[in-house]
Amino acid sequence: MIDQRLPKFEWGQPVIAAVDLYNDGSHPEVPEDHLLIPAGGIGEVVQVGHHGEANIPVYMVDFGLAVIGCLEEEIALEGTDLITLAVQAEEA
Repeated sequence: MIDQRLPKFEWGQPVIAAVDLYNDGSHPEVPEDHLLIPAGGIGEVVQVGHHGEANIPVYMVDFGLAVIGCLEEEIALEGTDLITLAVQAEEA
């Protein structure tokens, strides 16, 4: 059995969108591939779940305009510099 990967973020924690977040079809009232939240948008983690097959944490984040399911690489702690995130993504 594989141990569950521990989540990086907690319920109630303020976060920002680390990347532009587009509709993947989860929001039927919005056209697919439409920009929902631009990088830097501020939100709050309202639920922490776990994808069993992929063994990764999944976060429900309330961005005010929409509640969006996010992966860890799609969000960062509020106050994180987006340029720093971009540099880290290029190095990875």
